Amino acid sequence: QRDATVMLSQFFILSPRGDALVTKDFRRDLPRRTHETFYRTVRAWARSRRREDGEEDAEESAMGEHSREYSGAPAVFREDGVNYAHVKASGLYFVATTTRNASGSVILELLHRLARLVKDYCGALTEDAVRKNATLVYEVIDEAMDYGYAQTTSTEMLRERVCNEPVEIGGGVAGMLVSAKADSTKIAAGGLKAGQKGGTM
Repeated sequence: QRDATVMLSQFFILSPRGDALVTKDFRRDLPRRTHETFYRTVRAWARSRRREDGEEDAEESAMGEHSREYSGAPAVFREDGVNYAHVKASGLYFVATTTRNASGSVILELLHRLARLVKDYCGALTEDAVRKNATLVYEVIDEAMDYGYAQTTSTEMLRERVCNEPVEIGGGVAGMLVSAKADSTKIAAGGLKAGQKGGTM
């Protein structure tokens, strides 16, 4: 598979403010604080972009910056000898690092797939959903990735491997696929009990 040629060193999900919601160090070949370097670099690119566009830089234009769907930084860049790739989904940064000269487009595609997985299992792609379902997200990433290599990013294929249930958020939204799995299990158990009861008559 194409994903097998891509080896990630780290993966993390950051909030719009740069808080590390999920950090996964696959190979331990890079410093643990690379997510801070990434966010500083992204902010620097954003400031530079705003100045070029003639926008004011008051208070880092915090709310305006975080509401944008682009960070100003290239999707793939190199900083301090580390290769970074990132996508921004619903305001969250999905970031990968690697020391190898891997295909940027393949890593970006992988990050988009991981973002979809998180949304499928959490039921929503928000900071609150990721925070409250951190254990579930880590389990999904562990099943999808092995030592930095992608194993499967198919939601359906992961259904039988993921055991944690989603934590309900806001309006009671939970991971649809995991909830559906639980419902199907209950239905199957109910059918088994009915069959056993019928057999004893």
